[in-house]
Amino acid sequence: MARLLKSRLDKQKDKLGERGLFTLLVVICLALIGLVLLIGCSQDSNNVEPGPKAAIVDQLFVLEPNQDFIDEVTADLEACGFEVDVYQGNEVGVKFYRKLPKYGYKLIIFRAHAGVVGRGEGSQVVEKEATYLFTGETYTKAKYTREQLSDQMLPAKMVADYPPVFAISSKFVLESMKGMFEDTAILMMGCSTTYLSDMVAAFLLKGASTYIGWNRSVSIGYLDEATVHLVHNLCVEDLTVEKAVGKTMAQVGRDPLTQASLRYYRKESGNKTIKELIEWQGLS
Repeated sequence: MARLLKSRLDKQKDKLGERGLFTLLVVICLALIGLVLLIGCSQDSNNVEPGPKAAIVDQLFVLEPNQDFIDEVTADLEACGFEVDVYQGNEVGVKFYRKLPKYGYKLIIFRAHAGVVGRGEGSQVVEKEATYLFTGETYTKAKYTREQLSDQMLPAKMVADYPPVFAISSKFVLESMKGMFEDTAILMMGCSTTYLSDMVAAFLLKGASTYIGWNRSVSIGYLDEATVHLVHNLCVEDLTVEKAVGKTMAQVGRDPLTQASLRYYRKESGNKTIKELIEWQGLS
């Protein structure tokens, strides 16, 4: 009898051992399957290429903030597939402009004060010389002395009762901006940014694929409205540069105060869409 009981107990232990081993194997297999799935998902997420990047450089924020403008333009850029960064006010300083080409943006919208500086003789301005793009950084004589002495920047006033800020010239773009733009589309939405050719030429020489700007001073309300239409026509409607500029001017007309209108450069970019331009290598 004792031998029979012992035999039965041994069989029960063997069965429990087999079941335990089977359960352990099932758990291990499920864990391995989960690990494979996890690795697969991780690899898939790593293989998703990020979209092109766009920047809104809102220097005007220091005096003329317009959140509706930022929201509307950002929505249209994102609908077009861009990842959007917004820089406002004091963020738009000299160091920011210096590093701008290195950030890899494919589209940059400058909502910024700009202007043309002339050479004065007595009380007369006798010759228009250079276009300047304003920063949001308060001017001080002790900073950026090399650039100031070499005509790359100067103090500029946006309005009479606001402290002067640094403004950079086309020479700064060529000599002090680090790196090159990679077929970046430049929307230079500031006053007189195509009145002279110097700022246009500087950005194109630094690798921009197209440059769109205003041939005269523009009023801020008109500027924001026109820019919203321009971005929508370029990105959402996917029009060529020439057609987008033409449609924008048809929608808003010339600036009623200054008669300013949009101009684009290079001529070759006119029959290309933004999506084509930012992928188009070797434009000359």
